[in-house]
Amino acid sequence: MGNLRINSSDAPSFILTGFPGMEAMEPWLSLPLLLFYAISIVGNSLILLIVKEEQSLHQPMYYFLSLLSVNDLGVSLSTLPTVLAALCFRARVITFNACLTQMFFIHLFSWTESGILLAMSVDRYVAICNPLRYAAVLTNTRIATMGLGTVLRSFALILVFPLLLHRLPFCHAQNVLSHPYCLHVDMIKLACTDVSLNSCYGLSIVLLTFGLDSALILFSYGLILRSVLAIASREERLKTLNTCVSHILAVLIFYVPMVSVSIVHRFGTGLPPAVHILMSILYLFVPPMLNPVIYSIKTKEIRHRLFKMLFRFRF
Repeated sequence: MGNLRINSSDAPSFILTGFPGMEAMEPWLSLPLLLFYAISIVGNSLILLIVKEEQSLHQPMYYFLSLLSVNDLGVSLSTLPTVLAALCFRARVITFNACLTQMFFIHLFSWTESGILLAMSVDRYVAICNPLRYAAVLTNTRIATMGLGTVLRSFALILVFPLLLHRLPFCHAQNVLSHPYCLHVDMIKLACTDVSLNSCYGLSIVLLTFGLDSALILFSYGLILRSVLAIASREERLKTLNTCVSHILAVLIFYVPMVSVSIVHRFGTGLPPAVHILMSILYLFVPPMLNPVIYSIKTKEIRHRLFKMLFRFRF
């Protein structure tokens, strides 16, 4: 007899995975994840509050930073329910529709973050290469248009995923995922039919978003570096480059974990499953946690405002 084929309309469920072989330690392993969540949610909320309250931060660079903080909050909140349920409360079963919804938002926020980082590189390019026209080029209307365009691009591309997944039959009533959250590539592995269309579409939009965005970010920094090297004073060159450090770090902590996860999944077949899960969790946890920390440390205005808030709260 062949495998039982269950359509998505028959409401198959999925089983979230914690750390295989380390089940007894999962409540303890969840503690650093809770800390990551707390830093991410509190840190990004503080960034938004500081930019809103501080008039001197009502500039294009900080508007883009606010978009990044909103997106990072979305990443954290989209994974929080299932990660905590699976690791802290051993509640591992998730319905098809709930899994589909989480998958949608995780990919939406991931691809939106890539677009926001590209927009921030444009901001740095205009600020350094054409400073006299900075305010004229990056008006509030253009910033809003860039932000909305980034979200709409991600939304339009990810909207196809649920439609493609709804047409897939699944072989079991309960399907075991590889992570404590739902990803497209994880879900299609559990279908008992040809998933070439899903795989090809997924690869295409990864190249269209992450691939194109990273290439354009590199290109913009090539132009920035050429402009900086034309400055005669060494001190001025360093001062100008220092304005890009926070963004460069944000780009690295977003793309490096992503590339590392891809390499581990492709070439790390002999590694324990817990390593794959840990790498995937770090990919989604590290950028939202570190972005507010980096900008708070490297941006004088945010740092001073944060100290004022803490001092006022203390006394």
